[in-house]
Amino acid sequence: MIYKNFYAELGKLLYAVAKSDGKVAEKERKAMHEKVVKDLVPVENSTDEFGTDSAFYVEMQFESCQEQSADPETCFIDFISYVDDHHSAFDAKLRKATVEIADAVAGAFYNTNSKERDMLERLKHKIQEFEKQQ
Repeated sequence: MIYKNFYAELGKLLYAVAKSDGKVAEKERKAMHEKVVKDLVPVENSTDEFGTDSAFYVEMQFESCQEQSADPETCFIDFISYVDDHHSAFDAKLRKATVEIADAVAGAFYNTNSKERDMLERLKHKIQEFEKQQ
């Protein structure tokens, strides 16, 4: 798996969670940024041709989706499809980080609402399927 691509897809997922209730709150965007800097950047060793840590592709894709007013459900499905195609590289560490970051984004603005909770439950269900396969 090319981690730059994984992180871009993770950005789509986090955008989908944040936008699932109709708008992206600044607190959700900020929570995403803090989790990327604190949890992903320190453990990611790959960089792009410009020296940018691949983990920052989460933020780049999140912002791109926001600028394009992308459909949250489509972004969610894109992420699920990507990890379906690369499930063997979607290891326990990445699965745990994905859920933790999605939970942080969902809970950043007045706790997790029903639409965010539904999306998180679908994500967790899919991750449990991956765990059974390994």
